[in-house]
Amino acid sequence: MVGVGPRKPPSRKGSMADLPKDLLTEIKALEEAFTIDTTKLKQITKHFVSELEKGLSVEGGSIPMNPTWVMDFPDGYETGTYLALDMGGTNLRVCEITLTNNKSEFDIVQSKYRMPEELKTGQSDELWEYIADCLQQFVEAQQCAKGPQGKIPLGFTFSYPATQNYIDEGILQRWTKGFDIDGVEGHNVVPMLEAALQQRGVPIVVSALINDTTGTLIASAYTDPKMKIGCIFGTGCNAAYMENCGSIPKLAHMNLPPDMPMAINCEWGAFDNEHKILPRTKYDIIIDKESPRPGQQAFEKCIAGLYLGEIFRLIMVDLHDNKDIHIFEGQDIKHLRKPYTLDASFLSSIEDDPFENLQETADLFKEKLQLTCTGPELELIRRAAELIGTRAARLSACGVAAICTKKNLQPCHVGADGSVFNKYPHFKARGAQALREILDWPAKSNSSEEDPVEILAAEDGSGVGAALIAALTLKRFSKGNIAGILHPENFN
Repeated sequence: MVGVGPRKPPSRKGSMADLPKDLLTEIKALEEAFTIDTTKLKQITKHFVSELEKGLSVEGGSIPMNPTWVMDFPDGYETGTYLALDMGGTNLRVCEITLTNNKSEFDIVQSKYRMPEELKTGQSDELWEYIADCLQQFVEAQQCAKGPQGKIPLGFTFSYPATQNYIDEGILQRWTKGFDIDGVEGHNVVPMLEAALQQRGVPIVVSALINDTTGTLIASAYTDPKMKIGCIFGTGCNAAYMENCGSIPKLAHMNLPPDMPMAINCEWGAFDNEHKILPRTKYDIIIDKESPRPGQQAFEKCIAGLYLGEIFRLIMVDLHDNKDIHIFEGQDIKHLRKPYTLDASFLSSIEDDPFENLQETADLFKEKLQLTCTGPELELIRRAAELIGTRAARLSACGVAAICTKKNLQPCHVGADGSVFNKYPHFKARGAQALREILDWPAKSNSSEEDPVEILAAEDGSGVGAALIAALTLKRFSKGNIAGILHPENFN
């Protein structure tokens, strides 16, 4: 075996033995505030199950539980060539995906286009014209093959809160991710994009508009039939799973067969907006109060990457301003006072520091915040990061456990994506441990044995998932199932 240089030592375990008493007291207080025991995890999960059910009811609840009109899992034998458009906050991604004749195999060609900042607050027409231009460039460069009607079917990943009464429409509820364009909220975005494409003579028809979480579910199930839930643990958080139409009272008026599947986009960041069950610290309360939408997205504000660094920053400012302890004594903490100046990657770096003296953490504080930390302060910093990261992982597991409990999904695989899941140290192991506690699994007989519910890295939801959903929609249309299709004429 060829050597590749010295391996980075594993991230170290802290020692609290030599800490001054006042710092130890503060650490103990943080541990009490952020630690969630098994009993509490089980209570949260039980409440989560009832809230999922409430979201499916006619009256609805905090969790929207949006039907997506994706009405089957792929079987791996889908074929054809499809376009996928992923409209993210930073980039536009256009993919051509060929589902091959080999089971669960696909080929992908893709291009990324920068989303210009000025478009995010500009005119509606400018946005759709820019997207149509990018699609036209891609189609011409790739010489994309047309479908039977002379049109190219497109799966459009539009990951903004949208109402979907049909799979080929999406009525924007509100802009997020820094967008604020007049004249789009409350309207169906599909005709806006299609009009811009028609002006340019680009032969594309939107077969399906999807959320990236639903795409994650479907793309993961394509390559692994055990996948039953798709999750995003990133800047935000969400999950999707397959429900039976008979268990969705708010769709009863459509008289769909009760055993017909329907993928549900939970939008579970809104769990416990009523603040009945989640244990909130004083820092969580500040984050909510000072956020653009107080009282919204209560669950997301405890577990999503956008907020983890801010929780940590608030703790540090509080402990500096607290007269009994005064960390960073005599230093100007002006950089630390700026809201949202630290993100989840900052906490990741602290938790990843392998050195006994936490030298990388000291360097990080010096470089990013111009602060010099003492040894005991570094121990406190490390423990605060561990507590925030562990709480996020354990709370995330409550949502997964709730869907597994509601649908009796043990054993199953869960496909997860997002920066926190993929990059945050120990997130997967901590989540797995919480699932074991909530669902009362016996101890493993050997370490290679699978857990009854395994959370695994997902397939590409916003690209491959979007193409698969376009394929599944055409497939069910050809079998005569036109439920939730606004423009069946596009599918002939």
